Amino acid sequence: MSENARKPLKDFIPQAKNGEVASEDLLEAFMEWAESRGTTLYPAQEEAILELLDGKNVILNTPTGSGKSMVALALHFESIAHGRKSVYTCPIKALVNEKWMALCKEFGAENVGLSTGDATVNHDAPILCCTAEILANMALNEGEKLDIMDVVMDEFHYYSDRERGVAWQVPLLTLPQSRFLLMSATVGATEFFERDLTKHTGRETVTVRSTQRPVPLDFSYSTSEISTEVQKLVNEGKAPVYVVHFTQAAAASNAQNFMSLDLCNKEEKQAINEAIKEVRFSSPYGPDVKRWLKQGIGLHHAGLLPKYRILCEKLAQKGLLKVICGTDTLGVGVNVPIRTVLFTQLCKYSGDKTAILTARDFHQIAGRAGRKGFDDVGYVVAQAPEHVIENLKLEAKSRQTGKKFQKRKPPEHGYVPFDENTYKRLIDAQPEPLTSSFRVDHGMLLNILSRETDGCRAMRNLLKDCHESAASKKQLQHRAFMLFRSLVEKKIVEFVPAVAPGYSHLRVNMNLQDDFAMNQPLSLYLVDTLPKLDKDSPEYALDVITLCESIVENPEAILRIQLSKARDARMNELKAQGMEYNQRLEELDKVEYPKPLRDFIYDTFNAFAEVHPWVDVNVEPKSIVREMFENFSTFSGYVKQYNLQRMEAILLRHLNYVYKVLSQTVPDGYKNEELLEMQDYLGDMIRRVDSSLLEEWEKMAHPEDYQKRLEAGTAEDEAEKAFGADKAAADITYDKKRFLNMVRQRIFQIMGSLAKQDFADVLDSLAEDLAEGELLADAKGTPWTEKRLLEIMASYTAEHHKFRMDVEGRALAHTIVTYEGDTMHVQQMLQDEEDFNDWSIDFDISLSDSREAGMPLLKLARIGEA
Repeated sequence: MSENARKPLKDFIPQAKNGEVASEDLLEAFMEWAESRGTTLYPAQEEAILELLDGKNVILNTPTGSGKSMVALALHFESIAHGRKSVYTCPIKALVNEKWMALCKEFGAENVGLSTGDATVNHDAPILCCTAEILANMALNEGEKLDIMDVVMDEFHYYSDRERGVAWQVPLLTLPQSRFLLMSATVGATEFFERDLTKHTGRETVTVRSTQRPVPLDFSYSTSEISTEVQKLVNEGKAPVYVVHFTQAAAASNAQNFMSLDLCNKEEKQAINEAIKEVRFSSPYGPDVKRWLKQGIGLHHAGLLPKYRILCEKLAQKGLLKVICGTDTLGVGVNVPIRTVLFTQLCKYSGDKTAILTARDFHQIAGRAGRKGFDDVGYVVAQAPEHVIENLKLEAKSRQTGKKFQKRKPPEHGYVPFDENTYKRLIDAQPEPLTSSFRVDHGMLLNILSRETDGCRAMRNLLKDCHESAASKKQLQHRAFMLFRSLVEKKIVEFVPAVAPGYSHLRVNMNLQDDFAMNQPLSLYLVDTLPKLDKDSPEYALDVITLCESIVENPEAILRIQLSKARDARMNELKAQGMEYNQRLEELDKVEYPKPLRDFIYDTFNAFAEVHPWVDVNVEPKSIVREMFENFSTFSGYVKQYNLQRMEAILLRHLNYVYKVLSQTVPDGYKNEELLEMQDYLGDMIRRVDSSLLEEWEKMAHPEDYQKRLEAGTAEDEAEKAFGADKAAADITYDKKRFLNMVRQRIFQIMGSLAKQDFADVLDSLAEDLAEGELLADAKGTPWTEKRLLEIMASYTAEHHKFRMDVEGRALAHTIVTYEGDTMHVQQMLQDEEDFNDWSIDFDISLSDSREAGMPLLKLARIGEA
């Protein structure tokens, strides 16, 4: 290996001549670096780099895997050579993280920053990696004063996304000082963007297109059963195969179906077992995921906990998985090597109807097949509809037997007809034109009004220049005015004297907490309604939780299950009362899923909406987080209670949304001690369920250390450690009061399971805190079992009936804490209804282990008479 092959790209930056670095020198240096890595640029890459070095905006439209990231690297290289700041954006946090680490290797961790909303590292570095929303917020907040001269926007087709597309549009309209590199394999027609970018930046804009793929695709249409086709592909050496489904249930179902296939030999299975031996599959769905992985089958969809998705990606990157069953979410950004893409169908439900895949969706997914440097060809296979395959089998059997057969009918729901001609049309089709999805919300206004200069004028210009129709612009202007008026009325935005001509006469209320955020559409309703709650009510903390839950998006899948259980319970009640069937059905129509404070929330929201006519979303009371606190449910216990195994990530996301609203939108003045305990515990629960993403961010907290590990060649090894093997959390034991709050909430959760006699949940909860291979036992080493817990609680109830879990039962006075070296002993007195209070549940907590884990780790020492 040559000396140059070991040098990072930053070492190739040419010396300035007369204070300037010539474009010719930059191109020569970059080509020298590429050559040192054994890379030859494709014509489209070279053309795009030349146009960038000529100072132009570039729209790069080349296939997946054609090296668009190399062009982006060249722009960062030029930018840092000229002393400018550049930014890389994309839609997926995991890809931002991946790009950050890749750029650290080439430019040094001291020169590359990260910002995702979950973590910020080295924000002022010359190169910043961030999500599109982060850049949009920066652009709104600073506009032409933002010190970012070069912008890379990856996956630019997200511009059309109904929910997120505005983040791709805002920088184009608000950063006239910047040069743009817009990249997508499926951008469609670009003439409008060329004109608009040139108008706003004063730079020429060019599109560089190419259909040349480094790995050509081979398309085929399958009329074999899907299991037969997958086995055939693996036998032919075309694995790993990504099997694309359009529902999470279908992906999980096929993962189970493929267990009967012969996918891995003995040595391959041993390699998988070795790779996952220290991974804790501690959630209720974990054992299923582990069982599939051990057979070389990965599962990947948004309903899975992030730690399982990341594990699937890492195993695939090592070449250990033969088949990945997933949804179309893997089509964007995640770096998983795939040789074959297998479409289970060519239609999908798009939110309002089932339709044939768009050309953009098809090409985004199909383009993942074939790995440069590994494959000569990528394979794309589309399955015929299941009923068609079945009919072909029946027809072949009929020819052999001479017997007639009855044709299978197509599905009545969730299906539109497709055939091989549909497939061929999609292969040849060009992506649809991108369409604007601009919108205005509180967050946009707060960002733009926070400018030192005239934020109102900037907002007017933004609405004037946005890519919507004239009619839509009028609606947006009206909505913006209504939002602005409501912010002023609530004193979230205040008028102040201007410090100088041209500066703002407005400021965002500085009395709000530093991390105050209004990221939910109804954040203002929450702030408006909090004073109406009774702070002296014993239910106050839970009522605040309910308000927070009411303004976040409904986790529909969970609410449907809650409703089903409520209807079943009501049906059983009505049956017991002897009510007739038709009357029972009428009564069932009145049943709702739990909605605490239902009338209060609807009444206050209706009053709020009367004076805030811009409100175009409804408040949605529900009880998931509240129900967990009321019942002292563990995450696993709640998953089992509602059979949420296949949608654990949906529950985790809901917990996270509510936690963010509680911590960032509820002003501190409305948080009493109990609510602060709940906030701390909710954050701890989220970390405890799945700390994988937090651990990734924590590794980034000290970029200078990461740079040293890069130089030592150990960074990649560390990245492969099992989850939980290397945590760098802050010392959570430093604040003793806060740490005790977290410990007490964990204890009450375990006590709640004991009170319900759910001893399996008690053991599951305690097992989460054990080290690998550690025995679940008391202080004397006697194992805890369901039978033992049952016997102990039978003794207790024989004496005292039950222990109290109300406010008095959980009072701090009943928690006794002592310390012995590194161990914290906690004795929680059990308050019985006769006030004997002579039993306790005792725990030992290792402070050093808890510090390392970033969460309290409890060991049940004893239960018995105090």
